[in-house]
Amino acid sequence: MARAHDVLLVGDYFLDLVFTGLPAMPELGQEVFGTGFEMLIGGAFNTAAAMRRLGLRVAWAGDFGNDEFSAMALRQAEAEGVDLSLAVCHARPLRRVTVAASFPQDRAFISYGDPEPPTPAAFKALPKADAEAICIGGTVWGLKVQVGLLLARVRKMRVLMDGNGSERANLGDPGVRRALGSVDVFMPNLREALRLTGARDAEGALAALGGLCRLVVIKAGADGAYAVERGRAPVHAPAIPVAPVDTTGAGDSFNAGFVKAWLEGRPLVECLRWGNAIGGLSTTAPGVKRVITVADVAPYVG
Repeated sequence: MARAHDVLLVGDYFLDLVFTGLPAMPELGQEVFGTGFEMLIGGAFNTAAAMRRLGLRVAWAGDFGNDEFSAMALRQAEAEGVDLSLAVCHARPLRRVTVAASFPQDRAFISYGDPEPPTPAAFKALPKADAEAICIGGTVWGLKVQVGLLLARVRKMRVLMDGNGSERANLGDPGVRRALGSVDVFMPNLREALRLTGARDAEGALAALGGLCRLVVIKAGADGAYAVERGRAPVHAPAIPVAPVDTTGAGDSFNAGFVKAWLEGRPLVECLRWGNAIGGLSTTAPGVKRVITVADVAPYVG
């Protein structure tokens, strides 16, 4: 029997103020001007929109407030066809904003968020969600998380977890190890994987995480993506050739492509190619402004 959704997406929206064409990073006491600027809804919205454009049925269990930032995020999610029936709207501001200084190969952020609700929307959504997989937009752990992961397992929903926020994690913490060992796929970027493991390169990080996680996927930008499934040899897929304009949201877009192929049961290296294609193509425009469909991906994954 078909599930109600392909993916239950867990994560926060952000209002992204993206500056491009900068001559250099600003220093204290100095001002720099860019040649491009975009105001975009980002965060988990990036993944939600990218998934929907690939034809996945997505429900977003996010928290929103009564502020204009939240209203913008909700409007855009609705326009993309994202199911918001599991989202929670609070009677107070819940603003999340990021200023991104974006360069062709990397970016730097300054962010702010209002206090989060004590019980996130995801925990309220889990008892009634019916999806093939849950995609968690950041690295989380603790008692509540373990209860949620157990409930997902009981309901036969596979779980993917992004590496965002893993700089606060420590593999020496039993709670962190338990959380990472409980998910089906852990998807950090290379910087997150190196910081988390203390390894010097992607191969070392794969080795460190591969003994803990069922499937590890490391997003390495221009170096493509690496992955290892427990008990199998590591695989690598090179990045696609692009002239990047803005890398903001590229990792979120990679996740959408990977999940699309993974849910279809494609070989692991092909799932990486899908992620690389969506993530790479997304960098040719700010945020997820470029609409990327299955037809766009075909030349890169055949």
